[in-house]
Amino acid sequence: MKVVLFSFLTIFGIINGLRLQAIRAKGQLKCGIKPAQSVKVKLWDEDDGPDPDDVLDENETDRDGSFDLEGSTRELTSIDPVLKIYHDCDDGIKPGKRKVKLRIPKKYITDGSTAKKTFDVGILNLETIFPGEERDLF
Repeated sequence: MKVVLFSFLTIFGIINGLRLQAIRAKGQLKCGIKPAQSVKVKLWDEDDGPDPDDVLDENETDRDGSFDLEGSTRELTSIDPVLKIYHDCDDGIKPGKRKVKLRIPKKYITDGSTAKKTFDVGILNLETIFPGEERDLF
């Protein structure tokens, strides 16, 4: 019985030790001079080691190419927020989507379930070829 109680208290202590952290990102995407409509955008917490990456929020851009994502998660250390954009702008007929990853500065992470700061990427032209750009064949 003592082992079960000790295990329960240990697990409870670890869970309570995890900080609830929130992040928010917004912006507008364009493909040249046109709004990039219906582009998939995802807010991730990328983790090292055995802990899998977490999708904090995802959506598609609206008819103006705008998006606003917000999410939160519990982690023992600071989260590593990343905005991922999956698009076909200036892509021809290649399979899959171009995938752009933008690391969000740590200063935009806030404690709690609601973000108190917003990382605004501004207006981003997806014709740009970003360093480290990948293809996603999902």
